[in-house]
Amino acid sequence: MSKSMNRVPTRIALATLLVAALAGCATTHNRDPLEPLNRKIFGFNEAVDQVLLKPVAEGYSAVTPEPVQTALSNVISNIKGVWSAVNLFLQGRVGAGAEAVLRVGVNTTFGLGGVLDVASAMQLERPNEDLGQTLGVWGMSSGAYMVLPFFGPSTVRDTLALPADNYFSLPSVFREVRDANGARVLTVVHTRAQLLDASDLMSDVALDKYAFVRDAYLQRRQNLIYNGEPPDYDTSLWQQPDITGLVLADRALPAPALMWSAGGARAVAPGVKVASLGSDLPVLPLAPSLNGPTDEELAGLRAAPELR
Repeated sequence: MSKSMNRVPTRIALATLLVAALAGCATTHNRDPLEPLNRKIFGFNEAVDQVLLKPVAEGYSAVTPEPVQTALSNVISNIKGVWSAVNLFLQGRVGAGAEAVLRVGVNTTFGLGGVLDVASAMQLERPNEDLGQTLGVWGMSSGAYMVLPFFGPSTVRDTLALPADNYFSLPSVFREVRDANGARVLTVVHTRAQLLDASDLMSDVALDKYAFVRDAYLQRRQNLIYNGEPPDYDTSLWQQPDITGLVLADRALPAPALMWSAGGARAVAPGVKVASLGSDLPVLPLAPSLNGPTDEELAGLRAAPELR
């Protein structure tokens, strides 16, 4: 017993180090440092979906009347609304949190436990908040992009929040394990059925489905954190450059930039003073992009007289 208990702190420490490593390995131009592994897991998830989940979802969609599907969506959304309200308060959005509580109360009381969406008719908007967004609002970096078996796209930050986010779902209503598992399966199948048209369209238009899903997921998560108004660039994507031994100039960069030196390119965050390079190596203003500038753009900017 004592040996087993002694192993617990060790396992926790190892898990903490792993999360810290994953959170720190993503850089400005490589939000997906685990891409080889992620692609394998993505392929596994796709195989499971094609062989099992999608056919079941198609059968469910074919035999389940539309009003029943709508009612189930409303119930799931109403339960999630409780967790959305909690996260709105945690984010400091007291007014929106109070409105979310009112929405849940109205639908639970007058909507037959959430079966009917009465609140939308009263202009009470449906919130969509989770702990991953709250951690982002608090300033936690998203960390590396990850693909989880069965769960799909995520980040280090969203993975840490996943247990709490999943708790406030339809299975949590049931006390019996059998009933909770049945509700869990129903939720998964129902959710997949709602995405049948979108997944078919994505398969038709996406040349690289993995990259399409990854970029769409990261963009959507950033958009949710900033409530639909993300800044021109996300400063959490930028890391402080190593400027040890360089003499700082008096002016600071108004925007992100790449600093070219003998050691290669370095990302420079806004507000960092430009180092006196003592050579003709340029400091390149850079619009934020997950892919970065092209080789042609970099070649032209290196040759520009104003950057020398």
